[in-house]
Amino acid sequence: MGIGYVGLCTAVGFAYKKYRVIASTHDAEKAAKINEGIPPFHEPNLKKLLKKTIKTGYLTCLHNQPVTTVHQTDITFNAMATPSKPDGSIDLRHIEKSTQEIGEALRAKDAYHVVVIKSTVVPRTTQNTVKPILEQHSKKQCGQHFGLCMNPEFLREGSALKDTFKPDRIIIGEHDKKSGDTLENLYNNFYGKKTPPTLRTNLPTAELIKYASNAFLATKISFINTIASICERIPDADVVTVARGVGLDKRIGSSFLNAGLGYGGSCFPKDVKALISKSKNLGYHPELLENVEEVNENQPLKAVELCRNLLGDIKGKRISILGLAFKPNTDDMREARSIPLIHQLVKEGAEIIAYDPLQPQLPKQSSMTRFNTPTQQ
Repeated sequence: MGIGYVGLCTAVGFAYKKYRVIASTHDAEKAAKINEGIPPFHEPNLKKLLKKTIKTGYLTCLHNQPVTTVHQTDITFNAMATPSKPDGSIDLRHIEKSTQEIGEALRAKDAYHVVVIKSTVVPRTTQNTVKPILEQHSKKQCGQHFGLCMNPEFLREGSALKDTFKPDRIIIGEHDKKSGDTLENLYNNFYGKKTPPTLRTNLPTAELIKYASNAFLATKISFINTIASICERIPDADVVTVARGVGLDKRIGSSFLNAGLGYGGSCFPKDVKALISKSKNLGYHPELLENVEEVNENQPLKAVELCRNLLGDIKGKRISILGLAFKPNTDDMREARSIPLIHQLVKEGAEIIAYDPLQPQLPKQSSMTRFNTPTQQ
């Protein structure tokens, strides 16, 4: 249920290993494209594997048929989007609607079925929101008539299929043992002798593991950008070499220690905000996470400051931006650091010529676009 980034990559992964997979969406145009082997976003190797799984018949995308989807399968992964609200908390409308549809479908199904929450949701959501909706609309009892698990994803855009087939770990939050056994057996069968380390825990702990992981990685990024700001004020201090030296410490590691414009994308900004919001609702003020977010928000403006130092007045200058998406090998512009950077440069009167290799909306004869007024953004 839900064929966005997580849902489609998960569906293709199972179908490629010859599991019978039904993807479900309320978007007719998206369903038609997927059934033609055309993914709605760019991810390396996704189009190739999608075409193959559609051609072999292991993957089918149904439009607006949740009952058929549930009745013809044994396990349902709910991978609906959980966008941010203005206050930073997550919006559960899509999860609630799809959960209701699953519950209604389960009402008329006799066989045992496991529902797996794959979406990123704050702790207690699966227990306090998903479970009651399933029980209300199915008229059945969780743990007896159907199973429920929370199985966070750790896919990285640009290498999502690699992460699908070779993940670092599997986290299974289980409502009850039978639910967890069913999901673990699926993964043991999927990975065989190469099954990664598997941690089984309760529902809220699994939910929090996802947020803790992303918050820690975001913290590493803001940390090295803070060190970069210090290096700028020390003659001959090189943040790249500093990061390399720090990364050699086995307790720290070199990943996510690349100074730059900060983190973006669909996960880190949203998840840090959601964890801050949830913490405050619990009566705890997470100052560290607020500082991580503040450093990240200010980081693109440091690049503008560097421009001023090098060029003087930015007004009237023509400046190129190479790379628009939030990271390489993706066309995802969500929370891309290029957006506040371009916004500020244009605000100060610069003309921007921007380029990205994965910009399908541009004419074939040109791979560049111009910004010289705020309305063009």
